[in-house]
Amino acid sequence: MNRVDGADDRYVVGVDYGTLSGRALVVRVGDGAELGTAVHEYGDGVISTALPGGRTLPPDWALQNPQDYRDVLRYAVPAAVSAAGVDPAAVVGIGIDFTACTVLPTLADGTPLCETPELRDRPHAWVKLWKHHAAQPHADRINALAHERAEPWIGRYGGKISAEWQYAKGLQILEEDPEVYDRAERFIEAADWIVWQLCGTETRNVCTAGYKGILQDGHYPSEGFLTALNPNFGDFVAKLDGPLLPLGARAGSLTAQAAAWTGLPEGIAVAVGNVDAHVTAASAQAVQPGRLVAIMGTSTCHVVNGAEVAEVAGMCGVVDGGISPGAWGYEAGQSGVGDIFGWFVEHAAPAGVDSHERLTELAASQPVGGHGLIALDWWNGNRSLLVNHDLSGMIVGMTLATRPADIYRALLESTAYGTRMIIEAFVDAGVPVNDLVIAGGLTNNALLMQIYADVTRRPLNIIASAQGPALGSAIHAAVAAGEFPSIHEASQAMGRVHEAVYRPDPERARAYDALYAEYRALHDHFGRGGNDVMLRLRAIRNAAVETAATTHETPLEVVA
Repeated sequence: MNRVDGADDRYVVGVDYGTLSGRALVVRVGDGAELGTAVHEYGDGVISTALPGGRTLPPDWALQNPQDYRDVLRYAVPAAVSAAGVDPAAVVGIGIDFTACTVLPTLADGTPLCETPELRDRPHAWVKLWKHHAAQPHADRINALAHERAEPWIGRYGGKISAEWQYAKGLQILEEDPEVYDRAERFIEAADWIVWQLCGTETRNVCTAGYKGILQDGHYPSEGFLTALNPNFGDFVAKLDGPLLPLGARAGSLTAQAAAWTGLPEGIAVAVGNVDAHVTAASAQAVQPGRLVAIMGTSTCHVVNGAEVAEVAGMCGVVDGGISPGAWGYEAGQSGVGDIFGWFVEHAAPAGVDSHERLTELAASQPVGGHGLIALDWWNGNRSLLVNHDLSGMIVGMTLATRPADIYRALLESTAYGTRMIIEAFVDAGVPVNDLVIAGGLTNNALLMQIYADVTRRPLNIIASAQGPALGSAIHAAVAAGEFPSIHEASQAMGRVHEAVYRPDPERARAYDALYAEYRALHDHFGRGGNDVMLRLRAIRNAAVETAATTHETPLEVVA
């Protein structure tokens, strides 16, 4: 055994910060047994239409309240320990993971700018959630300049920086509210900020620094590049740079204040922060090259380790040690998956079939291709391979005979096609993808899982934990606490996966090959310049909304 003797009676806590809530999980160090869990819903959720004080937000904004993150520590962690029935004194470490890129501007001591009274009604002072897509024009400028200057790092990100990442969001703040930008002494990922709250020490994790902060080979983008974007942007790296630590390292010790919040012992190990998708590789026993982990929830993030560095078109990035030490970690993603299915059930499915269960039941009875539809999975933009959040969804082939279950199945299939596009991009660039491990809430949908196996032509393994990210954070906490020498040993001892639960059916896979070819044709036509109608429609919508907000127009009343 690689763990120390007597580890069975020691425990760690993993905290997974999601889009709408935070979950705490108590895990036994010796075997990874999950003993207790609790969830705390964010009080303000996703702030997308107006600030809590009432100020209206423009289109494509998504903010959050950092107090909601502290409340997860105050409520979910003690509740999880209580549910586990363990002595808090036996807890030796805590680790967290977060959505990304979720960032916030703060003062030098870590105080969020939105918590300063004079800036509370300024939207740019708040946390920008990963799904904040209003910085797309700024991302476009960053990408254009990077290619114009032949910046060496742009290829490591598939040729495009996302509107979701640190630089686009930071540039948006500078150009839309320079006072907030100037007041921001630190610009920090929420993953690192909550670790700062736990241990009182500011750190930066190599994962978000690499994937979201454009840190490659020890260097950020140059001051010359930043000032070419905007003369006042040259100090941005100084705002986001900080003590950089590898994954699994100890960021510090739990402070007395954080101990009072959580009910955990003061002084226990606090692990370096991590991203929800990347941390799941450890709980899925997927830290070795070739096994891709797809964390499927509201969106999907795809992560896979490779033995060598390669540039993969349309990827979110490749980072040395970005998933686990000793390998090159690759990331890709889809900005909408579960959100798409949820949108259809909530807003489009008629009464009587307005549930996932009923629609899945009806869709499962269809043969492959029986609905005659192809959908594009861009209802929340495209993260990979096109890296354009102004793109939108599409369904082709509808007739008067089309029924809700047809559309629902087409939406399920569209996300599988998007994942296949990502896998093929990896393989074409020389990054092997041998099989898939699926994690997240969507693993409960057997139809969806079989569709993914058939479309990708690869076996699907299912993570044995319903709380993959939280378990992964707990595994990193065990390493930070010194219970294991590395993430690899901790993953082997504490992670769990059910092997080859779904296998591709040759006949269905052949049928999906034909449909996938049609998906690719639509993907390239509408996503790669064949027809920019989606971008034009987005611009028309934004202009209409902004005009209406300025003139206080109200919708016309229909006279019967």
